Amino acid sequence: METRLIATITRLFGAMQGNRPTSRKKPTLQDLLAIRQALLDCLADCDSATAQRLRHKIGQTQTPQDLWLLRNDAYQVVSQRHNQTVAAERINALIVQFQGWIDAKQLVRIK
Repeated sequence: METRLIATITRLFGAMQGNRPTSRKKPTLQDLLAIRQALLDCLADCDSATAQRLRHKIGQTQTPQDLWLLRNDAYQVVSQRHNQTVAAERINALIVQFQGWIDAKQLVRIK
C-alpha cells in the first residue's frame, strides 16, 4: 500500500513538472532596446514629471517581464495626458513587442 502511494505521488509530481513552462531564451540587448523604445514611443507626447520618472525607470529596467510590469504606469501617464481610450490603444499596440517574452496568458488587451 505504501509503495503504491509513493508511486502515485511520484507520478503526480512528475506530471506537474512536465506542465511547467519551458525556459525562454535570454533576451539580447537589442531585444531589450526594441521593447524599451516601443514603450518610450507610447509616451512620446507626455511631458509630465511622472512621465519623466517613468522614462528613467524604463531605461533602467533589465528584463522584458519588468518592462511588461511598467505598462500600467504608462497607461496612467498616457490617460492623464489624453484619455483612457488613447491610453488603451497605445498599450495594446505594445503587446506584439512582448510576444515570446511574456507568457501568452498575460498578454491581455486593455478594454
